[in-house]
Parts: sequence; C-alpha cells; structure tokens
Amino acid sequence: MPRLHQAFALIGLLLLAQAAAAQKLRLVADAWPPFTDATLVNGGLATDIVSTALARAGYASNFEQVPWARALFGVGEGRYDVLVNAWYTEERTKLGQFSGEYLLNRVRFLKRKDTPIEFNNLHQLHTFPIAVVRGYAYSREFDDTVSLQKVPVHNFAMAVRMVAADRVKLTLEDEFVARYYLARESPKVRNAVEFLPKPLSENSLHILVSLKNPQHEQIVAGFDREIAAMKADGSYEKLLRQHGM
Repeated sequence: MPRLHQAFALIGLLLLAQAAAAQKLRLVADAWPPFTDATLVNGGLATDIVSTALARAGYASNFEQVPWARALFGVGEGRYDVLVNAWYTEERTKLGQFSGEYLLNRVRFLKRKDTPIEFNNLHQLHTFPIAVVRGYAYSREFDDTVSLQKVPVHNFAMAVRMVAADRVKLTLEDEFVARYYLARESPKVRNAVEFLPKPLSENSLHILVSLKNPQHEQIVAGFDREIAAMKADGSYEKLLRQHGM
C-alpha cells in the first residue's frame, strides 16, 4: 500500500507540473530599451511590470525577444500569448485582446536650458532646426508637417548631443527612452538640456493577449486587476525606481 500511495502522489505531482507548464505564458517583444530588452534587468521596465503582474495573477511566464513584425505576427498566429508593449490600434484587436493602460508613453521635445523656446503648437517651432531620428514616427501631425526644419540623424544620442552643442535647437523622444539614454551621457550633455513641459503626443501602453489563447479574457482581467493592486500597494512605483525611472 505505501508504494501505491507513492505512485498516486507521483502521478499527482506530474499532473500539477503539466498544468503549471500549460499555464506558462509566452511573452514577446522587440528590443526597445528601457521598456523591453533582453540585456536589461528582468527584460526591461515594461517586461518586469508585465511579468510581475501576471505572476501575481497566477501566471508563470517566459520572455522572448524578436523583431517587431515577427512578434506581432506570432501573437496573431498563437505562437506567443502576450505581446508586452503594444499601442492600441483597431487593426490589432483582430489579433488579440488589449489590457488597460499600464504605462504612458509621452513624446517630449528637449532643448538647451539657456535657449528660450516655448511649445504650445507646432507653428511656434517652424524657425528652429529639430534633430529627428531617420525612420522614426513621432506623431502623425509632426511627421506630416513639411514646413518644420527636420535634421535627420542616426539615433537619439546623436540628436541630444547636437542640441547640447547648439548645432540644432530641439530634438524629441519618448520621455522614458530619453531619460534612459541621458543617464548614459556625460554630465556635460545631460546637464545642458531639459524637456519642454508640453508633450507632443501621448500613447497608452498595453499588453496584447492572443485571441488564440482560450483564456485571453481571464488573462487580461487578472493583469488589469493586479496592475491596479500594484499601484495601490506601492510595488508598481518600486519597479519604476528600480529601473531608474
């Protein structure tokens, strides 16, 4: 009889392990520091927030980093369960279910601290050279305004150094991304620039849970519930601080 009990116990453990494995969610994102990047602590700020909230909701997860198009296609096909870093579009609702907002992306202008520039509308900026990253989409209005003096550069680091050196008057970037890269610049560059108060645009960041996952509604509900709880108990703010935000 003891052996029989041991056999039943072993079978029970195997079934529990299989159930746990079946519930392990496959998270995916592209490289977008500081939000998602496999080289950063816990996969970056967004990945850390998402995996923490899902764990609190009862879902184990693993994270894979792939190019954006592959990540989005994989969610639609059901290869991945959760796209970590999605802006809302109507088209993407055909692929997955969106959570509520868990981060806010704000694109903001940066200028030299000693340069008097105000921004309430784009018309005010027509006389200022603005460094922009090639191929980057900032906002539909900004991208479509051909009268602005846009100076193409390779990356944000080059753009902000040009602002600090007074070679251009402005650049712009998502605030979290800008702060991430500014922290890695020299004090000379970092202390020479500042954000303009008014953001150019704001986009809420969501997870997108594949419609191929039969539990997509429960996953989204659990995630939203735990994000609210994390904000209430201070653990959300703690994660922001741990990632330097």
